[in-house]
Amino acid sequence: MAEIRWAVLGTGVIANEMAVALAKNGRKISAVGNRTYEKGVAFAQKYGIEKVYDDFHEMFTDPDIDVIYITTPHNTHKQYMMEALAGGKHLLVEKSITLNSDELDEVKALAEEKNLIVAEAMTIFHMPIYRTLNEILASGKLGKVNLITANFGSYKEYDMKNRFFNRNLAGGAMLDIGVYALSFIRWFFASKPEIVASQYLPAPTGVDESSVILLKNKEGQMATVALSLHSKQPKRGMVSCEKGFIEIMEYPRAWEAKIAYVDGTEELVETGAHEGALLYELLDMEDAVRGNSEHIYAEYTKDVMDLMTALRREWGIVYPEE
Repeated sequence: MAEIRWAVLGTGVIANEMAVALAKNGRKISAVGNRTYEKGVAFAQKYGIEKVYDDFHEMFTDPDIDVIYITTPHNTHKQYMMEALAGGKHLLVEKSITLNSDELDEVKALAEEKNLIVAEAMTIFHMPIYRTLNEILASGKLGKVNLITANFGSYKEYDMKNRFFNRNLAGGAMLDIGVYALSFIRWFFASKPEIVASQYLPAPTGVDESSVILLKNKEGQMATVALSLHSKQPKRGMVSCEKGFIEIMEYPRAWEAKIAYVDGTEELVETGAHEGALLYELLDMEDAVRGNSEHIYAEYTKDVMDLMTALRREWGIVYPEE
């Protein structure tokens, strides 16, 4: 496969980032589809895309397309993924990849049947900094990972019609930002974490506005998560080990981390670029389509989805599609 041909479903912020990322690599999106045709035309004109579908469903069976990047709201993902897989397309899908574990299991089963790649566009699984830090941890110089803390929060105005708080758009902190925090923890944990305890605060619409989660795995590694859609927090992750700790600011799109050792010395680790986040995802996906899927981490995506599903069930949060 000389050059992998991409189509994008949706024309929002992420779709624009995708077009820019491919352009930096001397590439273009081959086709675009959008629920509103006029927006698809405007997007195509902006980025020099040759094909705009009159009906975006046409992309799912287009023989000139290899991979589709689905950037629509996550309550639409499963429907489009199943249709695209039936049409023989590999898929890169924005987070959260599905609404729940049952949906993901159904998608995975069809992908395996069709021998197709399905990957979540989870930045943490693709940014170079996280791979470098795992190599440092594997060297043993920091000892065992014992504790992880992950904070993610922003102040959103109380507009109950926007996607953050809208139950009909599968709003809530868990699927929007919790997926990052839990993916961060899963990346550094030796095995899938188990839910130990949680508390959540509902928004007036009934979706989760804020939550605090405690996790532990079978190796005795523990983690805390604090999420909020109505309280500003630093995007900070800290990995505490026997012989020091790693502090990562501005995760998930981090490019540097500080390591503080027990002897008082510090080390700054820098690799990758914040603005290259989406390009790393696209390149890993292309590698997978060509046969090298070591950087897809589908099992981590599944573990995180299982956690999010269990938490929402514990809280009694159910979306209309469920």
